[in-house]
Amino acid sequence: MLPPILEIFIVWHPQDTSGLQTADAIFKHFMHGPTFSGVIGGGIQVSFRSTPWGGAGTAPRPIYNSAHPAPNGIRPARFTVIVPLLGTELAASVEDGTSSWSRYIAALQEDQARSPDEIGIYPFLLSDGATNGTKLGDILGRHQFVAAGKPEQLGESEVSMLCRDLTQGIAQLISPDEMDRLTTFISHTKRHSSSEGEDVDALVDLVRDVIGNTRLREYFDASDLQPGSDWDAELRGNASQSAMLAIRTDLYASRSWCQREIALAKTNGMPVIMMDAIGFGEERGSFLMDHVPRVAVRKVDGRWQKKDVYRALNLLVDECLKRALWLHQKELSGERPELDIAWWAPHAPEPLTLLHWIGSQLASGNPSEAEGSLRILHPDPPLGEAEREVLQEYAKSTQLGRDIDIMTPRQLATRGG
Repeated sequence: MLPPILEIFIVWHPQDTSGLQTADAIFKHFMHGPTFSGVIGGGIQVSFRSTPWGGAGTAPRPIYNSAHPAPNGIRPARFTVIVPLLGTELAASVEDGTSSWSRYIAALQEDQARSPDEIGIYPFLLSDGATNGTKLGDILGRHQFVAAGKPEQLGESEVSMLCRDLTQGIAQLISPDEMDRLTTFISHTKRHSSSEGEDVDALVDLVRDVIGNTRLREYFDASDLQPGSDWDAELRGNASQSAMLAIRTDLYASRSWCQREIALAKTNGMPVIMMDAIGFGEERGSFLMDHVPRVAVRKVDGRWQKKDVYRALNLLVDECLKRALWLHQKELSGERPELDIAWWAPHAPEPLTLLHWIGSQLASGNPSEAEGSLRILHPDPPLGEAEREVLQEYAKSTQLGRDIDIMTPRQLATRGG
């Protein structure tokens, strides 16, 4: 087990009755969803803070963090995220500046101010009256609220908006990459098959419209490439550094630039979500396009569905946070040298990424001089037996000179790792 990376605390007043339902939705997103179950245990923990700690009407138990360590010496998570659910009962309790709730909320704000790179506060408004002219608003109003405003009708629910905003904010807080805002690289082809007609353009427009309704930034070649710029270098650079949303229409898999963009994203370990919008069919497909999460996008009554695009974007944001957690776990693995992991693969290996990794191994030295197999660890879901055998046979055919042992954290744990 590695030290914890991220702990999320959801704070609400027990008499703000909608708080528990919202807290449960956040808990299920991070603890029960398939995306985050693939990281090593302890990657994310979600805890509630609502029940009185010192008797009726008092604030809940303290939240320990890097700025406010626990007295028993227990190591805090690398990052602490606090989600205050702002209701009228919490506001009323904080209004009395001498109350335990007032001191509790003020202490959270002070901790965040002392360690802004390790502690994030992401308030969610349960009631409009909670922050209008209140002391609660004075303390926490400086933080941008998550899911502020109303979700788009026929596009997503409030819970979907809340979880995406929160996940994006956390990913931006903890990402080792230099960024101020997650960027979505829209990979697409302008060509369309005879049966698709204007459908391809309509779908690309819809994707851009939906992204414009979120807090994500888009990278779209037609508008972001500037006159006189080195378009080849710029496209390559952005494809290798951005989260990629690939719009797979009939001709997408056969276009050389689309193939290059996917290959760059994969070999650089960036998240890729494939939007499956194939209308009539593909002549051959491409092995480059598989081995990534895929979301079906379909038309109803002749129109693409916004909810499909939101689902793809939400999954892409989740994948960004999972990648950031994985990179931090790799960093912390230095404390567990016995794990002896040769490659922390951010996604399950495939021939393309394995080829890239073996090339880097050979360039960095001569692994064949060592003994034993090289251990490759990747997040869930695990490879099938046939997939694993193909990759192992492929590795044997190269100059790597050593067998490879591919597994997920769960499989490693069953071996006592």
